[in-house]
Amino acid sequence: MSDARLVVDGRHQMLVDMDLREVPRAAWFDAGEWRRGGAHAIESSGRGEVLIVPHGADMWVLRHYRRGGLVARVIDDHYLWLGAARTRAFREWRLLRKLRAAGLPVPNPVAAHVERKGAVYTADIITSYLRDTRKLSAFIAESRAPSDCWRRVGAMIRAVHDQGVDHPDLTAHNVLLDGGGNCFLVDFDNAHVKPPGDWQRQGMVRFNRSLRKVALETGTAFDAAAWRELEAGYARRR
Repeated sequence: MSDARLVVDGRHQMLVDMDLREVPRAAWFDAGEWRRGGAHAIESSGRGEVLIVPHGADMWVLRHYRRGGLVARVIDDHYLWLGAARTRAFREWRLLRKLRAAGLPVPNPVAAHVERKGAVYTADIITSYLRDTRKLSAFIAESRAPSDCWRRVGAMIRAVHDQGVDHPDLTAHNVLLDGGGNCFLVDFDNAHVKPPGDWQRQGMVRFNRSLRKVALETGTAFDAAAWRELEAGYARRR
């Protein structure tokens, strides 16, 4: 990408916006260093720990890529090296840039980092912190999901699908709401751009299943009327 800058420091490679005035350092992606400086972890519905880290007047979110499923018991956070462009961090950084350019409500990607270790690598990504937001799943658990949010959530999912993006973890944990009625979608790890297909319907099925699971786990009732509103928002998005 012409608006991206690659910084190489030994076995570390970092991808940042050309407009970022600072030169990124490998220490930016050291969770232990941030914790010693007062950073704190936030709950993650995905794999591993997510840190909120202060940087000047800004707040960043640092996420280390970890494997899920049974393979995680053997290989926690290492991936096969197939070139920097194909690493999970660089692909997610570029996808977020594309979605931001299209006006979609996703976090701003600050920097992506990979550390090559022979035939494998580890990776991290830093994104902007979405202030005053909470997970949709938290609102559902408290039976406090705003009644007018559902159409906006449906329209947001449709907008992402219209960009050809298949979000592999489309769940209530990765939809955030703020006090102003805005909704955001986060965690695009391993998302892929595809032509229109059945994956769009499957994405909605996945999200419906997530809402039902949250309701079951928190002892709240699945809101069928809310789901109809969400579907209406998805259908009307053009």
